[in-house]
Amino acid sequence: MQINDLQPQHKNKDSKRIGRGGSKGTYCGKGIKGQKSRAGRKMQPFMREIIKRYPKIRGYRQELRTEGGLSVNLNTIEKIFGKGEKITPNVLVDKKIVRKIAGKTPIVKILGNGEITKAFIFEGCLVSKVAKEKVEKAGGKIS
Repeated sequence: MQINDLQPQHKNKDSKRIGRGGSKGTYCGKGIKGQKSRAGRKMQPFMREIIKRYPKIRGYRQELRTEGGLSVNLNTIEKIFGKGEKITPNVLVDKKIVRKIAGKTPIVKILGNGEITKAFIFEGCLVSKVAKEKVEKAGGKIS
């Protein structure tokens, strides 16, 4: 058997032919005259074209600088920065660890994944409890 031999097991259902006499009556449920009563009517709802243009993204056009912000782990900072360096969101953007969002520097949260041995100075960043303990243990400061 080949693909061109395949046929459906059921017949296609014929569409209802309105306006050819029978039980539907004079205007067949289409009203009198006008574009909506004519054969071949294809009218879409007005809003459909407008709605289709908007992307279906959750939180579209919402403020992206949320409370949690973008997260960076301590092991990433350990690899890239040297001892005693000052770490701010702008510095993280310059080093390409974090991207700007809509042309603005985002809120950055430091998470405690990984170990650090160098002392860092964090400014303008949110810091988790675990990360705060590890930074202070290594001799760093959070302001």
